[in-house]
Amino acid sequence: MFPRDYNENPFIVIWELTRACELKCLHCRAEAQYKRHPLELSFEEGKKLIDDIHSMNNPMLVFTGGDPLMRKDVFEIAKYAINKGVRVSMTPSATPNVTKEAMETAKEIGLSRWAFSLDGPNAKIHDHFRGTTGSFDLTMNAISYLHELNMPIQINTVISKYNYDYLDEMAALVEELDCVLWSVFFLVPTGRGQEKDMITPAEHEKVFKWLYELSKKVNFDIKTTAAQHYRRVVIQNKMREKANSHEGSSIHYQDALVNGQTGQIDGLGRAPKGVNDGNGFVFISHIGDVYPSGLLPIKVGNVRETPLPHIYRESPILKSLRDPDLYKGKCGVCEFRQVCGGSRSRAFAITGDYLESEPYCVCLWQTNNVGYGN
Repeated sequence: MFPRDYNENPFIVIWELTRACELKCLHCRAEAQYKRHPLELSFEEGKKLIDDIHSMNNPMLVFTGGDPLMRKDVFEIAKYAINKGVRVSMTPSATPNVTKEAMETAKEIGLSRWAFSLDGPNAKIHDHFRGTTGSFDLTMNAISYLHELNMPIQINTVISKYNYDYLDEMAALVEELDCVLWSVFFLVPTGRGQEKDMITPAEHEKVFKWLYELSKKVNFDIKTTAAQHYRRVVIQNKMREKANSHEGSSIHYQDALVNGQTGQIDGLGRAPKGVNDGNGFVFISHIGDVYPSGLLPIKVGNVRETPLPHIYRESPILKSLRDPDLYKGKCGVCEFRQVCGGSRSRAFAITGDYLESEPYCVCLWQTNNVGYGN
Protein backbone atom coordinates (compact mmCIF):
# COMPACT_ATOMS: atom_id res chain seq x y z
CA MET A 1 0.00 0.00 0.00
CA PHE A 2 1.29 3.42 -0.95
CA PRO A 3 1.51 6.30 1.58
CA ARG A 4 -1.94 7.78 2.04
CA ASP A 5 -2.69 11.40 1.17
CA TYR A 6 -5.94 12.29 2.94
CA ASN A 7 -6.67 14.87 0.26
CA GLU A 8 -6.96 12.00 -2.21
CA ASN A 9 -7.99 8.93 -0.23
CA PRO A 10 -9.57 8.21 3.14
CA PHE A 11 -8.04 5.86 5.68
CA ILE A 12 -11.44 4.53 6.71
CA VAL A 13 -14.84 4.33 5.02
CA ILE A 14 -18.02 3.68 6.98
CA TRP A 15 -20.97 2.24 5.06
CA GLU A 16 -24.32 2.28 6.82
CA LEU A 17 -25.83 -0.81 5.21
CA THR A 18 -29.25 -0.18 6.73
CA ARG A 19 -30.93 1.89 9.40
CA ALA A 20 -33.07 -1.00 10.54
CA CYS A 21 -32.35 -2.12 14.11
CA GLU A 22 -34.21 -3.78 16.96
CA LEU A 23 -32.59 -1.60 19.65
CA LYS A 24 -33.62 1.88 20.81
CA CYS A 25 -30.31 3.40 21.93
CA LEU A 26 -30.50 6.76 23.70
CA HIS A 27 -27.64 8.22 21.65
CA CYS A 28 -28.46 6.66 18.25
CA ARG A 29 -26.92 8.77 15.50
CA ALA A 30 -29.11 7.11 12.87
CA GLU A 31 -32.37 7.32 14.86
CA ALA A 32 -32.74 3.72 13.72
CA GLN A 33 -36.11 2.23 12.84
CA TYR A 34 -37.46 -1.31 13.07
CA LYS A 35 -37.89 -1.74 9.30
CA ARG A 36 -35.51 -1.37 6.37
CA HIS A 37 -35.77 1.60 4.02
CA PRO A 38 -37.02 0.62 0.53
CA LEU A 39 -34.38 2.82 -1.16
CA GLU A 40 -31.30 1.24 0.44
CA LEU A 41 -28.38 0.69 -1.89
CA SER A 42 -28.91 -2.61 -3.68
CA PHE A 43 -26.40 -5.46 -3.79
CA GLU A 44 -25.32 -4.42 -7.30
CA GLU A 45 -24.96 -0.78 -6.25
CA GLY A 46 -23.00 -1.97 -3.23
CA LYS A 47 -20.57 -3.86 -5.45
CA LYS A 48 -19.97 -0.72 -7.50
CA LEU A 49 -19.39 1.24 -4.30
CA ILE A 50 -16.90 -1.38 -3.06
CA ASP A 51 -15.05 -1.18 -6.39
CA ASP A 52 -14.74 2.58 -5.95
CA ILE A 53 -13.62 2.22 -2.32
CA HIS A 54 -10.96 -0.30 -3.32
CA SER A 55 -9.68 2.09 -6.00
CA MET A 56 -8.96 4.73 -3.32
CA ASN A 57 -5.77 3.02 -2.11
CA ASN A 58 -7.92 0.33 -0.47
CA PRO A 59 -8.98 1.99 2.81
CA MET A 60 -10.48 0.11 5.73
CA LEU A 61 -14.23 -0.57 5.29
CA VAL A 62 -16.61 -0.81 8.23
CA PHE A 63 -20.20 -2.04 7.90
CA THR A 64 -22.47 -0.26 10.34
CA GLY A 65 -26.13 0.58 10.76
CA GLY A 66 -28.67 0.39 12.28
CA ASP A 67 -27.81 -3.24 12.45
CA PRO A 68 -25.95 -4.66 9.42
CA LEU A 69 -27.40 -8.10 10.19
CA MET A 70 -30.85 -6.78 9.32
CA ARG A 71 -29.76 -7.10 5.68
CA LYS A 72 -30.06 -10.69 4.45
CA ASP A 73 -27.30 -10.10 1.88
CA VAL A 74 -24.78 -8.71 4.38
CA PHE A 75 -22.41 -11.66 4.06
CA GLU A 76 -22.64 -11.66 0.26
CA ILE A 77 -21.62 -7.99 0.31
CA ALA A 78 -18.81 -8.72 2.75
CA LYS A 79 -17.58 -11.66 0.69
CA TYR A 80 -17.44 -9.52 -2.45
CA ALA A 81 -15.35 -6.90 -0.65
CA ILE A 82 -13.03 -9.42 1.01
CA ASN A 83 -12.43 -11.23 -2.28
CA LYS A 84 -11.22 -7.91 -3.71
CA GLY A 85 -8.75 -7.61 -0.86
CA VAL A 86 -10.65 -4.99 1.13
CA ARG A 87 -10.19 -5.09 4.92
CA VAL A 88 -13.70 -5.37 6.33
CA SER A 89 -15.05 -5.19 9.86
CA MET A 90 -18.62 -5.01 11.11
CA THR A 91 -20.46 -3.48 14.06
CA PRO A 92 -23.71 -5.45 14.51
CA SER A 93 -26.21 -4.73 17.27
CA ALA A 94 -26.55 -7.22 20.09
CA THR A 95 -29.89 -8.73 19.12
CA PRO A 96 -31.13 -12.28 18.45
CA ASN A 97 -29.71 -11.82 14.92
CA VAL A 98 -26.26 -12.39 16.40
CA THR A 99 -26.09 -16.16 16.31
CA LYS A 100 -23.13 -18.47 16.45
CA GLU A 101 -24.03 -19.55 12.90
CA ALA A 102 -23.79 -15.94 11.71
CA MET A 103 -20.35 -15.62 13.27
CA GLU A 104 -19.20 -18.89 11.72
CA THR A 105 -20.29 -17.57 8.32
CA ALA A 106 -18.38 -14.35 8.94
CA LYS A 107 -15.24 -16.27 9.83
CA GLU A 108 -15.57 -18.52 6.76
CA ILE A 109 -15.67 -15.57 4.37
CA GLY A 110 -12.75 -13.86 6.10
CA LEU A 111 -14.36 -11.00 8.00
CA SER A 112 -11.42 -9.48 9.86
CA ARG A 113 -13.08 -8.30 13.06
CA TRP A 114 -16.40 -7.96 14.84
CA ALA A 115 -17.15 -5.06 17.13
CA PHE A 116 -19.80 -5.01 19.82
CA SER A 117 -20.94 -2.13 21.97
CA LEU A 118 -20.69 -2.21 25.74
CA ASP A 119 -21.68 1.02 27.44
CA GLY A 120 -21.65 -0.16 31.01
CA PRO A 121 -19.97 -2.83 33.13
CA ASN A 122 -23.33 -4.35 34.03
CA ALA A 123 -26.79 -4.88 32.61
CA LYS A 124 -28.41 -2.01 34.51
CA ILE A 125 -26.20 0.68 32.98
CA HIS A 126 -25.76 -0.84 29.53
CA ASP A 127 -29.41 -1.77 28.98
CA HIS A 128 -30.57 1.70 30.05
CA PHE A 129 -28.26 3.29 27.50
CA ARG A 130 -29.28 0.84 24.77
CA GLY A 131 -32.99 1.19 25.54
CA THR A 132 -33.54 -2.58 25.52
CA THR A 133 -33.66 -5.01 28.42
CA GLY A 134 -31.43 -8.02 27.85
CA SER A 135 -28.96 -6.27 25.53
CA PHE A 136 -26.07 -6.72 27.96
CA ASP A 137 -26.62 -10.47 28.26
CA LEU A 138 -26.93 -10.85 24.47
CA THR A 139 -23.66 -8.95 24.03
CA MET A 140 -21.82 -11.12 26.53
CA ASN A 141 -23.15 -14.27 24.86
CA ALA A 142 -22.03 -12.99 21.45
CA ILE A 143 -18.54 -12.27 22.78
CA SER A 144 -18.31 -15.80 24.17
CA TYR A 145 -19.19 -17.13 20.68
CA LEU A 146 -16.36 -15.08 19.19
CA HIS A 147 -13.93 -16.51 21.72
CA GLU A 148 -15.01 -20.03 20.76
CA LEU A 149 -14.32 -19.20 17.12
CA ASN A 150 -11.00 -17.48 17.90
CA MET A 151 -12.14 -14.26 16.23
CA PRO A 152 -10.65 -10.93 17.41
CA ILE A 153 -13.03 -8.79 19.42
CA GLN A 154 -13.38 -5.02 19.48
CA ILE A 155 -15.46 -3.30 22.14
CA ASN A 156 -17.06 0.08 21.41
CA THR A 157 -18.09 2.30 24.32
CA VAL A 158 -19.81 5.69 24.17
CA ILE A 159 -18.69 7.93 27.04
CA SER A 160 -21.59 9.88 28.51
CA LYS A 161 -22.83 11.07 31.87
CA TYR A 162 -24.47 7.64 32.29
CA ASN A 163 -21.21 5.70 32.53
CA TYR A 164 -18.62 8.37 33.38
CA ASP A 165 -18.35 7.15 36.99
CA TYR A 166 -17.82 3.51 35.95
CA LEU A 167 -14.86 3.72 33.59
CA ASP A 168 -12.49 1.78 35.82
CA GLU A 169 -14.98 -1.08 35.89
CA MET A 170 -15.41 -0.81 32.11
CA ALA A 171 -11.67 -1.03 31.51
CA ALA A 172 -11.44 -4.07 33.78
CA LEU A 173 -14.26 -5.74 31.84
CA VAL A 174 -12.63 -5.03 28.47
CA GLU A 175 -9.43 -6.60 29.78
CA GLU A 176 -11.29 -9.57 31.23
CA LEU A 177 -12.98 -10.16 27.86
CA ASP A 178 -9.56 -10.38 26.17
CA CYS A 179 -10.37 -7.76 23.53
CA VAL A 180 -7.84 -6.53 21.00
CA LEU A 181 -9.18 -2.97 20.83
CA TRP A 182 -11.25 -0.69 23.01
CA SER A 183 -12.78 1.95 20.78
CA VAL A 184 -13.93 4.80 22.98
CA PHE A 185 -16.49 7.19 21.49
CA PHE A 186 -17.22 10.58 23.00
CA LEU A 187 -20.84 11.58 22.57
CA VAL A 188 -21.75 14.09 19.87
CA PRO A 189 -25.29 15.47 20.20
CA THR A 190 -26.81 14.36 16.92
CA GLY A 191 -29.64 11.97 16.13
CA ARG A 192 -31.11 10.88 19.47
CA GLY A 193 -28.01 12.04 21.34
CA GLN A 194 -28.56 15.18 23.43
CA GLU A 195 -26.13 17.75 24.78
CA LYS A 196 -27.49 17.07 28.26
CA ASP A 197 -26.14 13.50 27.96
CA MET A 198 -22.55 14.67 27.43
CA ILE A 199 -19.81 14.94 30.01
CA THR A 200 -18.31 18.40 30.61
CA PRO A 201 -15.15 19.78 28.95
CA ALA A 202 -13.24 19.29 32.22
CA GLU A 203 -14.50 15.70 32.41
CA HIS A 204 -13.35 15.12 28.82
CA GLU A 205 -9.87 16.21 29.87
CA LYS A 206 -9.94 13.98 32.92
CA VAL A 207 -10.96 10.95 30.84
CA PHE A 208 -8.24 11.68 28.28
CA LYS A 209 -5.55 11.70 30.97
CA TRP A 210 -6.98 8.52 32.46
CA LEU A 211 -6.99 6.81 29.03
CA TYR A 212 -3.37 7.80 28.45
CA GLU A 213 -2.26 6.25 31.74
CA LEU A 214 -4.41 3.19 31.05
CA SER A 215 -2.84 2.74 27.60
CA LYS A 216 0.54 2.17 29.26
CA LYS A 217 -0.75 -0.69 31.43
CA VAL A 218 -3.20 -2.79 29.41
CA ASN A 219 -2.72 -5.40 26.70
CA PHE A 220 -5.43 -4.06 24.39
CA ASP A 221 -5.16 -1.07 22.06
CA ILE A 222 -7.18 2.06 22.78
CA LYS A 223 -8.67 4.17 20.02
CA THR A 224 -10.81 7.28 20.36
CA THR A 225 -13.59 8.64 18.15
CA ALA A 226 -14.88 12.24 18.21
CA ALA A 227 -12.05 13.00 20.63
CA GLN A 228 -9.35 14.48 18.45
CA HIS A 229 -8.10 16.50 21.41
CA TYR A 230 -7.02 13.25 23.06
CA ARG A 231 -4.05 13.47 20.67
CA ARG A 232 -3.05 16.76 22.29
CA VAL A 233 -3.18 15.14 25.73
CA VAL A 234 -1.00 12.24 24.55
CA ILE A 235 1.54 14.65 23.07
CA GLN A 236 1.63 16.89 26.12
CA ASN A 237 2.08 13.96 28.50
CA LYS A 238 4.85 12.36 26.44
CA MET A 239 6.65 15.68 26.13
CA ARG A 240 6.38 16.23 29.88
CA GLU A 241 7.74 12.74 30.53
CA LYS A 242 10.64 13.35 28.16
CA ALA A 243 11.46 16.68 29.79
CA ASN A 244 11.38 15.09 33.25
CA SER A 245 13.79 12.39 32.09
CA HIS A 246 16.30 15.13 31.15
CA GLU A 247 16.29 14.03 27.51
CA GLY A 248 15.06 17.43 26.40
CA SER A 249 11.51 18.34 25.49
CA SER A 250 11.69 18.77 21.71
CA ILE A 251 9.68 16.04 20.07
CA HIS A 252 8.01 15.40 16.74
CA TYR A 253 4.25 15.12 16.68
CA GLN A 254 4.42 11.66 15.09
CA ASP A 255 7.02 10.49 17.61
CA ALA A 256 4.83 11.71 20.43
CA LEU A 257 1.97 9.48 19.33
CA VAL A 258 3.94 6.31 18.71
CA ASN A 259 4.24 3.73 21.46
CA GLY A 260 7.93 2.90 21.76
CA GLN A 261 7.21 -0.73 22.61
CA THR A 262 4.62 -1.58 19.96
CA GLY A 263 5.45 0.94 17.24
CA GLN A 264 1.75 1.78 17.03
CA ILE A 265 0.08 5.13 17.54
CA ASP A 266 -1.48 5.48 20.96
CA GLY A 267 -5.10 6.52 20.84
CA LEU A 268 -5.27 6.52 17.04
CA GLY A 269 -5.55 2.85 16.18
CA ARG A 270 -3.30 2.08 13.23
CA ALA A 271 -3.90 5.20 11.17
CA PRO A 272 -0.64 6.70 9.82
CA LYS A 273 -1.82 10.04 11.18
CA GLY A 274 -4.89 11.43 12.90
CA VAL A 275 -8.19 11.27 11.06
CA ASN A 276 -11.09 13.68 11.36
CA ASP A 277 -14.46 14.26 9.73
CA GLY A 278 -13.90 14.34 5.97
CA ASN A 279 -10.15 14.19 6.52
CA GLY A 280 -9.16 10.55 6.19
CA PHE A 281 -12.72 9.55 7.04
CA VAL A 282 -15.93 9.42 5.02
CA PHE A 283 -19.43 8.00 5.59
CA ILE A 284 -21.97 6.57 3.14
CA SER A 285 -25.57 6.32 4.28
CA HIS A 286 -28.01 3.48 3.59
CA ILE A 287 -29.41 5.38 0.59
CA GLY A 288 -26.02 6.42 -0.78
CA ASP A 289 -25.72 9.93 0.64
CA VAL A 290 -22.14 10.88 1.51
CA TYR A 291 -21.18 12.77 4.67
CA PRO A 292 -17.86 13.80 6.26
CA SER A 293 -18.82 11.37 9.03
CA GLY A 294 -21.93 9.83 10.47
CA LEU A 295 -21.85 12.47 13.20
CA LEU A 296 -21.58 15.47 10.86
CA PRO A 297 -24.91 15.58 8.99
CA ILE A 298 -23.92 17.76 6.05
CA LYS A 299 -24.53 15.96 2.77
CA VAL A 300 -21.73 16.34 0.22
CA GLY A 301 -23.05 14.06 -2.54
CA ASN A 302 -24.65 10.73 -3.37
CA VAL A 303 -22.87 7.70 -4.82
CA ARG A 304 -25.84 6.96 -7.08
CA GLU A 305 -25.14 10.24 -8.86
CA THR A 306 -21.37 10.73 -8.48
CA PRO A 307 -18.56 8.21 -7.84
CA LEU A 308 -17.22 8.28 -4.29
CA PRO A 309 -13.62 9.16 -5.31
CA HIS A 310 -14.83 12.32 -7.06
CA ILE A 311 -17.01 13.34 -4.11
CA TYR A 312 -14.24 12.78 -1.59
CA ARG A 313 -11.58 14.62 -3.59
CA GLU A 314 -13.62 17.49 -5.04
CA SER A 315 -16.31 18.42 -2.49
CA PRO A 316 -15.71 22.02 -1.34
CA ILE A 317 -16.95 21.09 2.12
CA LEU A 318 -14.57 18.15 2.45
CA LYS A 319 -11.71 20.26 1.13
CA SER A 320 -12.37 22.91 3.78
CA LEU A 321 -12.45 20.24 6.49
CA ARG A 322 -8.99 19.14 5.37
CA ASP A 323 -7.52 22.64 5.79
CA PRO A 324 -6.83 23.38 9.47
CA ASP A 325 -5.86 26.93 8.56
CA LEU A 326 -9.58 27.58 7.98
CA TYR A 327 -10.53 26.60 11.53
CA LYS A 328 -11.91 29.41 13.66
CA GLY A 329 -11.45 30.55 17.23
CA LYS A 330 -8.90 28.85 19.43
CA CYS A 331 -8.70 25.82 17.08
CA GLY A 332 -7.58 28.16 14.31
CA VAL A 333 -4.55 29.40 16.24
CA CYS A 334 -3.77 26.31 18.32
CA GLU A 335 -0.39 24.77 17.46
CA PHE A 336 -2.01 21.34 17.68
CA ARG A 337 -4.44 22.05 14.85
CA GLN A 338 -2.50 19.91 12.36
CA VAL A 339 -2.55 16.84 14.58
CA CYS A 340 -5.77 17.48 16.50
CA GLY A 341 -8.15 19.97 14.92
CA GLY A 342 -10.94 19.23 17.38
CA SER A 343 -14.08 17.31 16.54
CA ARG A 344 -15.64 18.99 13.53
CA SER A 345 -18.86 17.08 14.27
CA ARG A 346 -19.14 18.44 17.78
CA ALA A 347 -18.29 21.96 16.63
CA PHE A 348 -21.17 21.75 14.15
CA ALA A 349 -23.59 20.17 16.64
CA ILE A 350 -23.00 22.87 19.27
CA THR A 351 -22.35 25.98 17.15
CA GLY A 352 -23.86 25.20 13.74
CA ASP A 353 -20.47 25.84 12.09
CA TYR A 354 -18.21 22.86 11.35
CA LEU A 355 -15.14 25.13 11.18
CA GLU A 356 -15.67 26.60 14.66
CA SER A 357 -13.61 25.65 17.70
CA GLU A 358 -14.08 22.33 19.47
CA PRO A 359 -16.45 23.49 22.23
CA TYR A 360 -15.56 20.68 24.63
CA CYS A 361 -11.81 21.24 24.70
CA VAL A 362 -10.17 23.06 27.62
CA CYS A 363 -6.94 23.78 25.70
CA LEU A 364 -5.98 27.46 25.58
CA TRP A 365 -2.96 26.74 23.35
CA GLN A 366 -0.54 28.25 25.91
CA THR A 367 2.19 25.66 25.59
CA ASN A 368 5.28 27.81 25.63
CA ASN A 369 6.73 25.83 28.53
CA VAL A 370 7.69 22.99 26.20
CA GLY A 371 9.49 22.86 22.89
CA TYR A 372 8.22 21.18 19.73
CA GLY A 373 9.86 19.66 16.74
CA ASN A 374 8.41 19.94 13.24
